[in-house]
Amino acid sequence: MNSPKIPKFPQNFFWGASTSAHQVEGNTHNNWSVWELENAKSLASSAPYKISHLPIWPEIKDQASDPHNYVSGKAADHYHRYELDFDIAQKLNFNAFRFSIEWSRIEPREGEWDVDEIEHYREYIQQLKSRGLEPFVTLYHWTVPTWFSEKGGFERARNIKYFVRYAEKILRELGTEFRYITTINEPDTVAVHGFLTLEHPPQKHSYIKYFWVYRNLLKAHKQVYTVAKKVNHRYKVSFTKGYAWIRWGDDRRLTKWAVRGDFWVRDDVVLWYVGSKIDFIGVNYYFSDRHVGFRVKPDSDNVSDLGWEMRPEDLELVLKRLAKRHKKPIIITESGVADRNDTYRQRWILRSIMAMDAARQDGVELLGYLYWAHIDNFEWAFGRWPRFGLIEIDYSNGLKRKVRKSAVWYGQVIKKMRGL
Repeated sequence: MNSPKIPKFPQNFFWGASTSAHQVEGNTHNNWSVWELENAKSLASSAPYKISHLPIWPEIKDQASDPHNYVSGKAADHYHRYELDFDIAQKLNFNAFRFSIEWSRIEPREGEWDVDEIEHYREYIQQLKSRGLEPFVTLYHWTVPTWFSEKGGFERARNIKYFVRYAEKILRELGTEFRYITTINEPDTVAVHGFLTLEHPPQKHSYIKYFWVYRNLLKAHKQVYTVAKKVNHRYKVSFTKGYAWIRWGDDRRLTKWAVRGDFWVRDDVVLWYVGSKIDFIGVNYYFSDRHVGFRVKPDSDNVSDLGWEMRPEDLELVLKRLAKRHKKPIIITESGVADRNDTYRQRWILRSIMAMDAARQDGVELLGYLYWAHIDNFEWAFGRWPRFGLIEIDYSNGLKRKVRKSAVWYGQVIKKMRGL
């Protein structure tokens, strides 16, 4: 594709990609791995009803209808092959890498710490740093030990103390190895999919539990923030959330009020609740929403493999709004596109870069961009068929890695912007 001139960014700007433990490591045992085994057959049998409208359905039909698709198993075996994956990141000129630490490995049974697993993550982080990659650590990316889940998980406020204890253990054992911490990944998604849409565990439909779990996750973040600052006041701590640009589908007053209310409930109330207990805003951006009255209705056929409307240019509007209303530095902790055939990914990244540049020119303090994902991952209730990775994983051929053309392009762009 013909690309416009790439803008200049500060040399200390963070460029890289993100992963999460359960989605790439393989062979985890947590609330999600248990849920997968219990629901794999039903997810496979319901696929023709839920996703056959997607443009790529003919390509993914067999895989999406196979129960094995919905069991993470080895995933990408990143647990054993992380050095290979870091080598690729280094060759792509990254200077940052986001990952999560799997709580169920660290504390497989209540109060029992696995020293070998702590050392695994110590070596993991040191290998990142030896390649010039800044570690961005996530403490909770949707998975918890089974014992914590059996206690009621984040449905019960009294369980927050267990997560805080685990977080403090990580900070005291490994905290000298990193600066940037995201405590909770997308508490909004956890609450919505677990208690409203029922796409994720624990699949308990309840508006009260939706609100309560969301609140408990944010409360947990605030407590971990306080603990982190006591351990080392130089930590940069936040949580991540899904942000979307919400736009009018018509000029009716009802639609305008719906958009304002959506922004207020989705973003502002949450950020006001955590208040000063964030050092930056962690933005996960994948799509925009269009309101017609109180209904959300896309107006474009320009969609990703998951059917999400692709509007990376709207990232500029998201960044400007957040910076204006909440006055914190921003890091894009996730942003990417499900693109099996590598058709849209380069365009997504390019337009994201142009949107970031426009926001920076307007005064937004933006610190970094971490593409989702570094490698193809196990995409939760969708299984393996959505392909977000810069690096393709060949699941049928020993999990071999192949750098996609869009990744090569991204690496060259980073090289120019970092002045390498």
